[in-house]
Amino acid sequence: MRHRELGLTDAEYELIVAKLGREPGHVELAMFSLMWSEHCAYKHSKKLLRRLPTEGPHVLLGPGENAGVVDVGGGIAVAFKVESHNHPSAVEPFQGAATGVGGILRDVFAVGARPIAVLDSLRFGEPATSARSRFLLERAVAGIGHYGNSIGVATVGGEIYFESSYEQNCLINAMCLGLAPRERLIRSAAAGPGNVLVLLGALTGRDGIGGASVLASAELGEADDAKRPSVQIGDPFAEKKLLECSLELLDRRLLVSLQDLGAAGLTSSSAEMASKGEVGLDIDVAKVPLREPGMESFEIMISESQERMLGVVEPDRVAEVLAVCERWETLATPIGEVTAGAELRVLRGETVEAEIPVAALVDDCPLYDLDPAAPDRPLYAAPPPLLHGGETPDELLLALLASANIASRRPVFEQYDCIVQSRTVRRPDAADAAVLDLGRGAIAVSIDGNGRRVAGDPRRGAAEVVFECAANLACVGAEPLGLTNCLNFGNPEKPHVAWQLTEAVEGLAEACEALTIPVVGGNVSLYNEAPTGPIFPTPVVGMVGKLPDAARAGRLGLAHEGDAIAIVGSFTPGLACSELAKLRGAAPEGPLPDLDRASAAATHAAVREAVRSGALASAHDVAEGGLAVALAEACLAGGLGAEVALAGEGGDAELFGEAPGRAFIVSGAEAALRGAALPGLRVIGRVGGDALELSAGAVQFKVALSELRAAREGGLVQFA
Repeated sequence: MRHRELGLTDAEYELIVAKLGREPGHVELAMFSLMWSEHCAYKHSKKLLRRLPTEGPHVLLGPGENAGVVDVGGGIAVAFKVESHNHPSAVEPFQGAATGVGGILRDVFAVGARPIAVLDSLRFGEPATSARSRFLLERAVAGIGHYGNSIGVATVGGEIYFESSYEQNCLINAMCLGLAPRERLIRSAAAGPGNVLVLLGALTGRDGIGGASVLASAELGEADDAKRPSVQIGDPFAEKKLLECSLELLDRRLLVSLQDLGAAGLTSSSAEMASKGEVGLDIDVAKVPLREPGMESFEIMISESQERMLGVVEPDRVAEVLAVCERWETLATPIGEVTAGAELRVLRGETVEAEIPVAALVDDCPLYDLDPAAPDRPLYAAPPPLLHGGETPDELLLALLASANIASRRPVFEQYDCIVQSRTVRRPDAADAAVLDLGRGAIAVSIDGNGRRVAGDPRRGAAEVVFECAANLACVGAEPLGLTNCLNFGNPEKPHVAWQLTEAVEGLAEACEALTIPVVGGNVSLYNEAPTGPIFPTPVVGMVGKLPDAARAGRLGLAHEGDAIAIVGSFTPGLACSELAKLRGAAPEGPLPDLDRASAAATHAAVREAVRSGALASAHDVAEGGLAVALAEACLAGGLGAEVALAGEGGDAELFGEAPGRAFIVSGAEAALRGAALPGLRVIGRVGGDALELSAGAVQFKVALSELRAAREGGLVQFA
């Protein structure tokens, strides 16, 4: 039956019939299939997401708008959001990743903010053994660089991890943030019966048709190539004109509301605008400018062609809007109007081709209760061991630095422009978070995730992601203002995936509450599965914070010969789900070390204040690879060696165990460190020389910086 082909169940189809009081027409059924898809309706996750805290003193716009917005003071607002483009990128990585960037840029300028920075969070299979993963990595990175570099928005940070569970389902999550004067912010709710709907931007074609239901709301099978036509085609130069045009229209107060056309195209943008404004809309598809002749009405309504926006304009201002658009060489076409009713009507001239209550499309999609059950067997196979056993601690350190998940990302981020717009104060590899100058003060942004640890212990692993992201901000002296997330999981209809999702959301909520960080928006990407099984559960967190002085933003690199080096914070690292455990061929199995949320939050606050006061010359959180890797990274970033003596016996857990988000490696004048009221401060060494020299119990080794650098910088060169 047709509704099953479109992803609707029999029960959902019967509910549609009941709400309409009749069988849906061809156009109506296509519209329902998209609006009731997982990608648009969040029907398996919406109830869970209510658990996340969304209110805070800095929040200006929260979940439900195109992007979340927080107040940074001085009349300036920061808009930001992260979204996924996973399934399209698995089918066509260049365009999938490029249009993922384009879509998240539009989300930000749809609320009136000028995009200033992009970050990305990427997951692929193992590059050493998979030609497919190397191809996806190469083409996805090229697509991100193509779009961001062309439109003139800096790519300032990100992360990449490689695990076999992502072999068939790569993850492409893109985050954007932008700046706006508070008075320029605009909502997406349609208003004012008689006001005109104006379609802005590119021509509408057949690219992207069915993307939300065909690609984003179903598992990918063996015949991925058959879905290639569903991937959108992007044009960053058209988007640049659309961006500038939209911001001028907002500056001149010519728009009542504005909405991005993303997944489900005109259907979702118009229905969501109508729902938020509690109005009806009429759309005449005969007026929509087409790239391809002969497009059917349902194709026009569900096309996901890129670089398009939908605005609501008062009738006497339409001519002004069209004039501004003409100057920016941006197509603008009146295609309908706001009505006083409660229906979304699709017309072709005088013929009504669809008439659907807005509430039925947007608000009445059935929401499902999950049936979570912890798995009674391991979900993920152990990876092949990459170590032979018997390695000395210095050999383990070099192996970790050269491993795909820890090696320098320089071969990737050098393909991006990280300084365009001249705001970037801390570039990738110079600090744990990117720092952007606002003229008066600065903002910092970081993005984090760790699917391996969440796979082993979903609740603690997800909480660690939030704490590690906040720790990155603390390292540069930034106070978190808000958080956005992208929840990448497998099929929620399977009990073990439902359990992963439920536990992870609870972990995110608990961490946000402990740090008093509101969630201002996000994205859910489910059904990331292949016949070989689900991906690692991968919640990705993006966080934005503020700091008073860009010139005093923290650095991760050791800075001065003779400075003291110290550990700050209380933590008991473990090897479960660690990178060393992976290299030894261990499956991701928990439990993870306990996370004392209050203690970690206090440590973050103390480090943040010490960075701002100038007491710290450097700060770097202890994360993947543990203490020894953090020390090596701090040495390499500053170009200075260190002599370190640890109090323990130098076991693997002490040197390479992990407990992200709890502890920091800091350096500075010893008197300043001791006077900064840093919790759990333990001075462990001094800055100096051209090697990392470490002793702990009977363990002693000395590795030259040149050897550390060769290992770390050679890890990805062969793949990127």
